[in-house]
Amino acid sequence: MTTPTMKAIQLHEFGGPDVLRYEDAPMPQLQAGEVLIQVHAVGLNPPDWYLREGYKTLPPEWRPKVSFPLILGTDVSGTVAAVASDVTDFAVGDEVYAMVRFPSGLAGTSRAYAEYVNAAASEIAIKPAGVEHLHAAGAPMSLLTAWQFLIDQGHDEPNPLQPHRHEPVPLAGRTVVVNGAAGGVGHFAVQLAKWKGARVIAVASGRHEQLLREMGADEFIDYRKSNAEDVVHDVDLVVDAVGGPGTGRFLRTLRRGGALFPIFPLGYSGADEAARLGVTVSTTQVRSSGAQLAELAALLDAGAVRVHIDSSYALADARLAHERAATGHIAGKIVLQVR
Repeated sequence: MTTPTMKAIQLHEFGGPDVLRYEDAPMPQLQAGEVLIQVHAVGLNPPDWYLREGYKTLPPEWRPKVSFPLILGTDVSGTVAAVASDVTDFAVGDEVYAMVRFPSGLAGTSRAYAEYVNAAASEIAIKPAGVEHLHAAGAPMSLLTAWQFLIDQGHDEPNPLQPHRHEPVPLAGRTVVVNGAAGGVGHFAVQLAKWKGARVIAVASGRHEQLLREMGADEFIDYRKSNAEDVVHDVDLVVDAVGGPGTGRFLRTLRRGGALFPIFPLGYSGADEAARLGVTVSTTQVRSSGAQLAELAALLDAGAVRVHIDSSYALADARLAHERAATGHIAGKIVLQVR
C-alpha cells in the first residue's frame, strides 16, 4: 500500500538556509488524542534556525539527538482535516492555530513546515475569527512566550536554569522596559504590558519607533544612539527579548525589588550583582498550551494585541525566509504561506 505524501521542507543535514529542501514527505499518522491540521500558514521562530544549525549555541550535552530527515517548525494556523476518535473538542473544518510539541519537539518532531501536521488536541485552539491565517500563524510561540513570562506561566515544569519557579510580577502602574521591542516576543511584550496598565519604554532600532508607539510604547530609545542602561533608572521590570551574556547590563536600570526577565538567558552571569542590588532575575521555558491560546484568541480578536508581519514567503521559499531572519532587525514575525 502506497504511503500518502505531502509537500514539506525537510532537512537532511545541519547547515545554513541552503540545506532546506522542498520535497515530498510522508503524511503524519494521526494518534489518539490528536488532530490533523491542514496547514495554511507557518510562523518562524529562533528555535527553527537553532535546530537547522545543529544547536551550535548550546553546550554539547544539551543538544538534542536528531534523526534525519526532519521537518522544522512549531507554529501553524490551518483547518482541521481529521480528529482522533477520542477527541471531542474539535471537528473537521474548524479553523485552529497551535504551537506544536514544544519544547518536546526540539529534536525536530514538531514538523510544522508542511502541508499537514498532527498535534495534540491540548495544544491547539480555535483561531481568532477576525484574524487571517497568515497573522494567526505568527502568534503562538512568541505570544505564548510573552504571556508566560509576563502574565501567567501556566505550568509547573521545573526550569533547569534556575532553582525557583518563574513568577510574573504586577504590571499595572509599573514602568517596564522591553529590549528588542520590535522582534517577535518584544512586540507582544510591549502590547501585553500596556494592556495591563504599565508605562512601557521600548528599546529598538530607530526605524521601528513609529510601529512601537502605535503598539503602546510610551517612550522609545534608539539603541543605536543611546545605551538604555545609561539613560533609564529605577524601573520596575526589564524584559530583555535579546538576552544572552549582555543582559546583565540592565541590572543597574532597576530599582531595588525590581525584576529582570531575560528571554534567552544562556550566558548570563550576574547573579551576585543582582543579589547585591536586590533585583530578581527570572526566566522560564515557553510550553505549548491550547488553553492559553484560546484565552489569547479573545485578545487578538478584540485588537488588544495584534501580530505584525515583517515578511511572508511561500513554503517552497523557506530558504529565503531563513535568509531574511539571518539579516536581523526583524519587525514582528516572518511567516510562510502554505495555502
